[in-house]
Amino acid sequence: MVTGNISSVNNTTTNTRNSKNVMGKDDFLKLMLAQMRNQDPLNPMESAEFAAQLAQFTSVEQLMNLNDSMKTSLDANYLLSQSINNTLAATLIGNDAKLDTSEFRYSGQDEQILGYNLSTNAKDVTIKIYNENGALVRTIQNASGNAGDNKLSWDFTDNNGEKVSFGKYRFEVTATDYNGNAINVETFLFGKIDGVRFTEFGTKLIINGIEFNLSDIKEILKP
Repeated sequence: MVTGNISSVNNTTTNTRNSKNVMGKDDFLKLMLAQMRNQDPLNPMESAEFAAQLAQFTSVEQLMNLNDSMKTSLDANYLLSQSINNTLAATLIGNDAKLDTSEFRYSGQDEQILGYNLSTNAKDVTIKIYNENGALVRTIQNASGNAGDNKLSWDFTDNNGEKVSFGKYRFEVTATDYNGNAINVETFLFGKIDGVRFTEFGTKLIINGIEFNLSDIKEILKP
């Protein structure tokens, strides 16, 4: 208990000392005026030296004013960009979105559109869906093997034909070509943008009842 108090006092003392080490334009002006008041009348400060110090003070003041002006400008630009993003996001409602993720949530909707991209035509394509505990709930074989983007609708039933529980899910896609070699696969989701929510953490798009960041969107598609 005592050690904690001493540490707190030391931290406060250190912070106070650090804050006092920073000189502002007012401190610089006081220092220059004190130097003038206490100079030797028989050996006054030379005019060139005084002019140099005055120029330094003017430079310091201008730099501090410039720093304040830039900070105000940056804050204004940030607010403007946020306003533009919010306005544009509202126009996306009703469109379809291609999401850069393989994770989604089941909360009672009828289906989830799964997507994947094949670098070349495939002979065998297998999709495996896992719950949030990592357990395999559904395996879909002989999916489309066309090169490019492919879509598949999952109705939230498991391998026994039963509806899965509400919660988080993810899917994986594996594919092989006609020679049995593995093919590169990119996974993503499709969903309709139902709404937009403005939060303290930025603009969120509501897709299938789930919030997504704008950065999660790979592509906006007309329905």
